[in-house]
Amino acid sequence: MKIAVVGCGAVGSYYGAMLSRAGQDVHFLLRSDYEQVWRNGVQVFSPKGNFNARPRCSKAPEEIGICDVVLIALKTTANESLPRLLPPLVGPATAVVTLQNGLGNEEALARLFPAEQILGGLCFVCLNRTSPGVVRHLDHGLIVLGEFQRWPEPRTHDIASAIRHAGVTCKVTDNLARAHWEKLVWNIPFNGLGVASSVGHKSLASSHASRITHHERDSCLTTDQLLADPRWETIVRELMLEVIAAANALGLAASESLAEKQIERTRTMGAYKASTLLDFEQGRPLELESLFLEPLRQAQQAGVVTPRLATLCKVLTHLDRVRTA
Repeated sequence: MKIAVVGCGAVGSYYGAMLSRAGQDVHFLLRSDYEQVWRNGVQVFSPKGNFNARPRCSKAPEEIGICDVVLIALKTTANESLPRLLPPLVGPATAVVTLQNGLGNEEALARLFPAEQILGGLCFVCLNRTSPGVVRHLDHGLIVLGEFQRWPEPRTHDIASAIRHAGVTCKVTDNLARAHWEKLVWNIPFNGLGVASSVGHKSLASSHASRITHHERDSCLTTDQLLADPRWETIVRELMLEVIAAANALGLAASESLAEKQIERTRTMGAYKASTLLDFEQGRPLELESLFLEPLRQAQQAGVVTPRLATLCKVLTHLDRVRTA
């Protein structure tokens, strides 16, 4: 397959490098990292084995041309660039696969291209991009792949097979919407609380997000620190159960047992910094809309009361606004 990777941060670089190493024709669309990746390739450090991959490198999508598959791993805060970046890569038979976090990404792509060309991939993986062209893989790696608003097509299984051949566990789901909400069960508490913990436990427990000041700021917490403190672990679990309740109200049949399974999986990650925490520490915009605000809106529209999620959204919105003021 000819595969373009749009958004070559930790996620795009890791999966693109795995596919490239497996012999796929992989093209990275790069900006600031172009020189380093063109010269040195992508270096992956992983408990499964370190390796260097040499994908093709381009600065403009026109240099790549029409592809069989386009993997989108941009931060959702950069989605306004997709109408410019994607058309040169997408032909009538191209599968457009978003690996992005949160809700609404497939819908946005379906406004650019026919809905039957859109797929979503949910990445359950612990990664950090430590420098240009360098990725540290810490744990996990599963991709759950599904069609947008459709049952899996033969090409869905073809793409999943190529991903598995590259050494990545890949499952095909017949319900992409449910898979999104199942991932939010992890993403909302651990991405959100990793940042919101900087205002202290009381602010999250009291629902008085508007009273936060710089003087109340504390250090952000990694996943192991959140689970080591019973007060934070309680909020993690309560957020998870709110997300599960919203998914069920939307008819997506999520099991409450998923909360405990996700917590136990997280204990193996060690001192992991989720992507939202890294964005916050490095002064980048937070993925508020797709990861937090849209799930809250959908929960409210379904009639589900989500006080923990509502407070978390207030805290994160406040911190994002104060930091960028």
